[in-house]
Amino acid sequence: MLNTFMVYVENKPGVLTRVASLFRRRAFNIDSLTVGRTEKPEVSRMTITVDADHDQARRIEANLYKLVNVMLVENITNQPAIVRDLAMIRVAATHEERSHVLELANVFRARVVDVAPESLTMEITGAEDKIDGLLELLRPFGILEMVRTGIVAMRRGSQSAKQGSRSDAPGHAGRNGSNRDAHSTDNISYSV
Repeated sequence: MLNTFMVYVENKPGVLTRVASLFRRRAFNIDSLTVGRTEKPEVSRMTITVDADHDQARRIEANLYKLVNVMLVENITNQPAIVRDLAMIRVAATHEERSHVLELANVFRARVVDVAPESLTMEITGAEDKIDGLLELLRPFGILEMVRTGIVAMRRGSQSAKQGSRSDAPGHAGRNGSNRDAHSTDNISYSV
C-alpha cells in the first residue's frame, strides 16, 4: 500500500540526505519525495510516498522521529487530503497531429507552455492517475521528454498540521518525560 508522509524538518543543509539515508538503510524504496519551503522560512516540508504495510509505515514514522532535524511526521494516507503531481511533457506533434494533441490537452486540462515546429510542451497538474492517463494517450504521438515533480499533499479542511516542538509530537516525551496526547490542543499553533 502506498503511504504518504508529511514531514516537517528544520531548513538546514544535510537534512534531505539524512532522511533519504534512513530509507536506504531500512531498505524502503521511496516512490516520490518532494521538498519545499513552508510559510516559516526556518521550516521545510517533505512529502514522501513509500510502498509499505501498516507495521512498516509505523516503523518509518518512528524512525523519522529519531532524526534530530525532524520536527513533525504525519502519515496522511487514510486522511482526507488533496494530493497533486505536476508534469511537463514534450510530445511530437506534426502539423497534421497538432489538433489531436491539443484536444487531448484540453480534455485533461493540461496547459500548452511551449510550441515548436515539430512538438508541443504541456504542463498538467492533478492526481497521479490523471497524469498517467494523459501519458498513455500521448504515447502513440511520441513522448520526447517528460519530467514530474512528485507528490505534494495537504490535509483537507481548515485544520493544518501542528507545527510545535518535538515534544508536541504524538508519542514523544516532553521535557517532563510524559507523552503528550496526539489530540491535545494546548501549545499547538495552526496556520490558516
